Amino acid sequence: MALELSPRQISTLERLVAAGFRLVAIPPYESALCMRKGECAVVLAPVPNGGLKVLAPASYLVNGNFGVRVKRGKGEVFVWKKAEIAATPERLEELASFRRELMEILELATTL
Repeated sequence: MALELSPRQISTLERLVAAGFRLVAIPPYESALCMRKGECAVVLAPVPNGGLKVLAPASYLVNGNFGVRVKRGKGEVFVWKKAEIAATPERLEELASFRRELMEILELATTL
């Protein structure tokens, strides 16, 4: 099933791509709007007013899949199935920056 996007939603996607985000297919969200930048990704969905909303929260990718942040011992890791990577300060900052930039672009779309 192809997504029907309004001109406003297409314009928002174009702004995301111009900012370095790219459309990707990530299981199990292959038919959704998954956007990736660096090692972070988010699932977006169109909304009736012509905007886009976050359907699944932004996450750090582990082996190309959405990782879940969990506590392990004295630290935190991003986990997907049996794979995990440390939630280093650099990775946490990359994820925070990804979320900030994403939200700025999505919020800009609601004011245009």
